[in-house]
Amino acid sequence: MEFSLRQLMVAAVAALTLTGTAMAADMSDEAIAERIKPVGSVYLEGDAPAGPAVAAGPRSGDTVYGTFCAACHGTGVMGAPKIGDATDWSARIAKGNDVLADHAINGFNAMPAKGSCMDCSDDEIVAAINHMIDGL
Repeated sequence: MEFSLRQLMVAAVAALTLTGTAMAADMSDEAIAERIKPVGSVYLEGDAPAGPAVAAGPRSGDTVYGTFCAACHGTGVMGAPKIGDATDWSARIAKGNDVLADHAINGFNAMPAKGSCMDCSDDEIVAAINHMIDGL
């Protein structure tokens, strides 16, 4: 089957007409505003962001553990000592609380610094450690 130049030109004009019509339908002010709306906000120091208020005071060890630590320390991923498992924790506890805190805060082996909780204070990290070894 051969196509003539005329048939190709008619097909091209038809395609451009249909494409132009489809694009024109999306060019309303509302559609444009939706496509270019900001995805975030920038606040200067001292400005209060609009949204939920940040909780005052430090988080409990249970809260920090449940939010940041449970994924690894609940199952022992990559050798992480499991919560409440005296066998996993005994050699670590023997090194002392200062070493435990230092490794948790600064990272050690597969443990990332602060367990990837970059907004946790050192005291919150220590509280999470205490929560994991409580009752051993």
